[in-house]
Amino acid sequence: MITTLHIKNIGIIDDLTIDLNEGLNVLTGETGAGKTLIIDSLEIISGGRFSKEMIRKGESNSFVEICMYEPENENAIDGNIIVSREINSNGKNMCKINGRMVTVNELKTFMTKYIEIHGQNDNQSLLDNKFHLKYLDGYIGEEIAEIKKQYIEKYIKYIEIKKELKANYGDEKERERKLDLLKYQLKEIEEANLKENEEEQLEEKRKKMMNSEKISKNLNEADREIGENSIDSINNAIRALEKIENIDETYEKISSNLKNIYYELQEISRDITGHKEDIYFDETERNEIEERLDLIYSLKRKYGNNIKEIVTYKNEIQEEIEHIENSDEYNNKLKKEIKQIKVQMTTLANTMNKQRNEYGKKLSNNINKVLEQLEMKNAKINIHVEYKENEFYENGKDEVEFFIKTNLGEDEKQLSKIASGGEMSRIMLAIKKVLADTDKMPVLIFDEIDTGISGKAANAVAEKLNGISKNHQVICISHLPSIAAIADYNYFISKKIVNDRTKTNIKLLNEKEIIEEIARISSGEINDTTIQYATQLRNKKVS
Repeated sequence: MITTLHIKNIGIIDDLTIDLNEGLNVLTGETGAGKTLIIDSLEIISGGRFSKEMIRKGESNSFVEICMYEPENENAIDGNIIVSREINSNGKNMCKINGRMVTVNELKTFMTKYIEIHGQNDNQSLLDNKFHLKYLDGYIGEEIAEIKKQYIEKYIKYIEIKKELKANYGDEKERERKLDLLKYQLKEIEEANLKENEEEQLEEKRKKMMNSEKISKNLNEADREIGENSIDSINNAIRALEKIENIDETYEKISSNLKNIYYELQEISRDITGHKEDIYFDETERNEIEERLDLIYSLKRKYGNNIKEIVTYKNEIQEEIEHIENSDEYNNKLKKEIKQIKVQMTTLANTMNKQRNEYGKKLSNNINKVLEQLEMKNAKINIHVEYKENEFYENGKDEVEFFIKTNLGEDEKQLSKIASGGEMSRIMLAIKKVLADTDKMPVLIFDEIDTGISGKAANAVAEKLNGISKNHQVICISHLPSIAAIADYNYFISKKIVNDRTKTNIKLLNEKEIIEEIARISSGEINDTTIQYATQLRNKKVS
């Protein structure tokens, strides 16, 4: 249950804290005082949408926080779960669960386990057929619970085996498709007969061939300069120095160094001559190099960044081919196992389908009885249970959906396509009343549930809300005296002007104030007659 709700800077709400209680909490008050903003705040903390226009004028952010008392919940700390959401004018959200930051989607998923909001636009669970199956199974109760548990255990195993078969290419078509692809890739790589460092060598060779004319010209020039000029000049210099080297050691040393240079130049000249002979241009060979490099580039695009990676990938392909070809025996074992599981699942699913059809009729009839009491006499709920022969779902082979016919002579349609906001709230109230003993949702919030009703229908709504509040914490905004009179706790919402700004106030009423509030909303006046009427309504609650 929600113990405390704290709202800051939403609409005309400045800074408001509400301490809520078990049972039926009814909020009444002045028009435009902020009752709907409280429901909006509960929707925001439940992960709902938020418009920055909702931020109080002159403020940069809004803040909503609730404390829920759930002593047996694993997420609770000392029995409490504290959830907060801060929204800035720039759209940035900060959501926390017990101090841990979460995303809005995580917040929404978490809060769906604790709060359901039913109002003009907030009956998403009623419109989602996934919840319809949950409602029906909850109504069936223990009779289906054990069978469902057995089915889910087998379903989990079924999904695991399907994944394993896919990983092992247990599907025959997938297996053959994969083998064909792998063998094609292996053949393509093997036929290429790649060699280590081959690409670099080819690139170097191609570069030389593409620049052969330039290389030849400059090698010839270098050879000519060395051979015709430098070597002869140095030789003449050596002969000159030899004539004076016996005069001084210095001349002898210079002569010796020059001879070394002479021998090195001769060696360089021979190297240049050799390189000159290697330079040639063959169009056919160049084309062959280009084709070989194109092949290597193509393989690199497919299988790796270099030849080493391509060879590594080839080895991986060979291992995978071997694995697929040798996995038949294991896959056949898995296929046999999954076949047995499907037979077992089908048996369990058929049992659940029979129960759902049987109890679907009972639940429909019970909801329709409550709808009649809520002055929706012509409305008829019909629960469809459609068996999917070739499908396995998490909860069986059934798709469950609630259909409704609101008027005589009309065709039944899906709830989302026919019911108005007020009707939706009463339909949900009827469903919740019938499922009160089995529904585990801690907090139910009803907004505008009394729209367009009065008299006998209003009394019926009050009675149903009172019944539901025995198993749930119920928070309800109402304008009807019969609903206010049946409340366990009554809150009065008002507004006042402070420093030229409107702000919302809330007060938990005592018994005398409750009588006065019932009198006020019954006729708009508080006098002896309305007080007497309010007292009579309230005494029905006390009795």
